[in-house]
Amino acid sequence: MAITAKDVQKLRTITGAGMMDCKKALQEADGDFDAATEILRKKGQKVAAKRADRETSEGDVFTWTSEDNSEAIVIALGCETEPVAVNDSFVGLGETILKAAIEHKPATKEELMAIEVEGETLEAKATELIGKIGEKVHVSGYVYTKAEKVAVYKHGRKVGVVVELEGAGDADVVEAGRSVGMQIAAMSPLAVNPDAVDSATIEKERAFGREKALEEGKPENIVDRIADGYVKKFLKDNTLTEQAFVKDPSVTVAQFLDNTQKGLKVVNFQRVATTA
Repeated sequence: MAITAKDVQKLRTITGAGMMDCKKALQEADGDFDAATEILRKKGQKVAAKRADRETSEGDVFTWTSEDNSEAIVIALGCETEPVAVNDSFVGLGETILKAAIEHKPATKEELMAIEVEGETLEAKATELIGKIGEKVHVSGYVYTKAEKVAVYKHGRKVGVVVELEGAGDADVVEAGRSVGMQIAAMSPLAVNPDAVDSATIEKERAFGREKALEEGKPENIVDRIADGYVKKFLKDNTLTEQAFVKDPSVTVAQFLDNTQKGLKVVNFQRVATTA
């Protein structure tokens, strides 16, 4: 049957696919809109499979915080190029995923993408967008958390951080939490404090310190002391509370928090990024 421009536009409105793709799908389906829609969906799946191993160096981060600052959601939606990151369809998908996350508050990324919206899963919606734009799109990071107080910090479009705080009392500590989020985005600490670093990582650093000391010809009787020094410096540089605070390097993050509110501390943090 003859495929009219009106038919093509109708399918494009339904699917969001390109005009030529819609025309070809309608021709292949002999004008059947349901069949043409399925053809486009399968095309998206094929494109998604081909792009699965591609890196997502661009994207955007979508965030939500409850009114009482006790719950937060951060979603990193990755793509391959900057033009796609600001494309209305890409941003629309991110907003749809965030809205579903707020409504259902799933525990994992897999549970999130299995949520159905308008008759199809979020994973299927992402696959359709891949078919439409021709590059990889995926949720590279997802966080839902609940704590005494939470603060969310977004660094540009590519990094999002959730900071969980304890010991706030009646003080308004969210802004301080955001400042700590900026620290985490910039410095990428391994853990909240030295006690949270696993023993295998510490022993690996101690062994590195010993090896370096021996290579430099240090006396055997001080090698262990030098190795302990390496561990101490490693923990200072790589754990949040021990790091120099980026806004005021004269104090550590732990001191900044205590100066903000006596007893205020970070109990957990999570950092997500579009790069994956």
